[in-house]
Amino acid sequence: MNSYERYMAMVNGQKADIVPRIPILMHFAAQHINASYNDFARDYKVMCDANQRLVVDYDFDQLDVMSDPYRETSAFGGQISYMEQTVPRCTAPLADSKDFSTLLKPDPSTSERMVNAINGIKAFKEFGYKQYSITGWVEGPAAEAANVRGIETFLVDMFDDVQFASDLMDLCVDVAIEFAIAQINSGCDTIGIGDAIASQISTDMYERLVFPKEKRLIKAIQDAGGLTRLHICGDINHLMPLISDLDVDIVDCDWQVDINNTRKLLGPKVTIAGNLDPVNKILRSTPEKIRQGFLDIYNEIGNPYFVNAGCEIPPGTPVENLTAMCEPIEAM
Repeated sequence: MNSYERYMAMVNGQKADIVPRIPILMHFAAQHINASYNDFARDYKVMCDANQRLVVDYDFDQLDVMSDPYRETSAFGGQISYMEQTVPRCTAPLADSKDFSTLLKPDPSTSERMVNAINGIKAFKEFGYKQYSITGWVEGPAAEAANVRGIETFLVDMFDDVQFASDLMDLCVDVAIEFAIAQINSGCDTIGIGDAIASQISTDMYERLVFPKEKRLIKAIQDAGGLTRLHICGDINHLMPLISDLDVDIVDCDWQVDINNTRKLLGPKVTIAGNLDPVNKILRSTPEKIRQGFLDIYNEIGNPYFVNAGCEIPPGTPVENLTAMCEPIEAM
C-alpha cells in the first residue's frame, strides 16, 4: 500500500497495512530546509519543498498546507505581520466595528493567501497525487470569527450580542465552504477545520452557537467530496458528546483529552488522531517511550486511528524522536 491507500483504507474501515502517520509539522518543517518562517508562511514553494522533503525523509503519509490561521483573515482585510521564526501576527479589522461592509470579500481565486494555499495543493498534486493524502485547511466558525473580531472582543460578543456573533460565524462558514471546495477541486482529499477557541467556551454556548455552524461546514465539505478533520486544541472533553453528533470523519485529540472515553463517544467509525503531549512525550522523550506510547494508544482504542501528537511537533524535537514517531505500527 502507498500512503494514500492506507490513509483511505483506515478512514473507510478497511484493512490497512500499517497505521497512517500524520504529524503536524510547521516550525519543524521550516527548520528542516533551513527556511525562515516568513518564507514558509508566505511562499507556497517553500512550504511545499519542506513538506515534500519531510514525507520522504521520515516516511509518513500526508502532505499538508498548514502554516498559520490567518489565510481567510487576510482575505477579509486583516493586516498580517510576518515573523522570521514563528507564525504571523494579525491586526483584526473589526475590533471596533460591527459593520460587515468594512470587510473585504474573500475570494479563493484572487485573495493572495488563499491563492497561496491553492497553489500549494496543486504542487502537492503534481508531486504525489494519490500517493500521499493531501490535506487543506479552513478556519472553523468560532476561530475565524475570533480572528476577525479579536479574541477577547468576540468572546464578549458571544455574551452581549449573540445575534451578531451568530451572523459573523455564518459569514465565516460561508467563506470557509467556498475556500474548502476550491482546495478540494485543486487536489486535496481532506479538509482540516481548525476551531481552537471552541475549547475555551462552555458546553451550552458551544451547543447553541458553534455546533450548528461546524455541522453546516462539515456537511458542505463532505457533499463536495472531501473528508473532514476537526482540530480543536486543548481540553475538549466537555465538548466531545456534542462532537460525536457532528458526523465528522477525523477528530484530532490533544494530550488533555481522555482518548478512551472519546472512542466510546465517537464510536467505531470516526478516526481518532493523537494524542501524546508534543512537548513532554515527544520533544523531551526518548524514541523507545515514543514508540511504546503510540502502540499503547492504538492497542487501547483500536481502529480507525492515525498516529499524531496532540498538536504541532515543536521545533527542536530530536530527529530520532520524530523518526520513532513515524516508525510503522502494524494495523489490526
